[in-house]
Amino acid sequence: MIRKLLFLMIMIGLLLAGCAPARAPEAAPVTEPPLTLTDGLGREVSLPAPAQKVVSLAPSNTEILFALGAGGQTIGRDEFSDYPAEAAGLPSVGGSFGEYSLEQIVALEPDLVLAAEINTPELVKSLEDLGLTVYYLKNPLTLEELYTNLEIVGQLTGRESEAAALVESLKTRVAAVDEKIAPLSSRISVFYEIDASDPGKPYTMGKDTFMTLLLDRAGGYNIAADLEGYPQMSLEQIVAADPQVIILGDAMWGVTVESVGQRPGWEALFAVQNGQVYAFDDNLVSRPGPRLVDGLEQLAKLLRPGLFE
Repeated sequence: MIRKLLFLMIMIGLLLAGCAPARAPEAAPVTEPPLTLTDGLGREVSLPAPAQKVVSLAPSNTEILFALGAGGQTIGRDEFSDYPAEAAGLPSVGGSFGEYSLEQIVALEPDLVLAAEINTPELVKSLEDLGLTVYYLKNPLTLEELYTNLEIVGQLTGRESEAAALVESLKTRVAAVDEKIAPLSSRISVFYEIDASDPGKPYTMGKDTFMTLLLDRAGGYNIAADLEGYPQMSLEQIVAADPQVIILGDAMWGVTVESVGQRPGWEALFAVQNGQVYAFDDNLVSRPGPRLVDGLEQLAKLLRPGLFE
């Protein structure tokens, strides 16, 4: 009797085992493909994963990283990166007169060095030769190219959603300015000063600069718009153009509104006589980062205050 019971139990066990579903083979681990992007020098740059330890070699790059929420992933910055305030607390890797400390950059062990157009291709190669991954972010020439740069840095740092939200926010702000400025039929002539160490022939921003682009979008007209790059304009040229507004980008270096009227020959200018000389934060227009839109808004309010009250 006991033998029969044992036999039945064994048979039932075998039948149940035969009915059990076959065990699925373990899935192979999914390997994410490397992130590969072409940089501003035409180089293919690959990262195994979004960068978590970034060294920035330009103020504009630093501002982009923090604007995307990647400030915590930024472990080093160039000497001139001072915005936002938290950036100043990061280790400096140099940059004065174009001199960077390669040893300091290597010691930080970054998984990405983010260069910009102020950095030379030779510097990029030197860093690559030391085994570092370097992405060269080309300067944007339009606001649309700025948006693309934000998206690129978003990809490099795993901040795609933050980049998309930032771009959408900036586009909305620019559209609000465009809506007010577009119906205007006239433009306000502007001289933008960036260096008056020689007050008889100060430096300004000319063709293909963001100042010219932003002034146009803000309802103004740059009197140096036909000159190349960052030219000097003689007092005679400025008097001939007789700008309605003078904007002092060199106010950050101590040039005051009052001092402009004290320069020989400047007292006759329309802008001086009508009290339309203004100090301005040049960093808003000389650093190709998200604060360019701040610059646009401030220029529009300065030139067309009645529209933005």
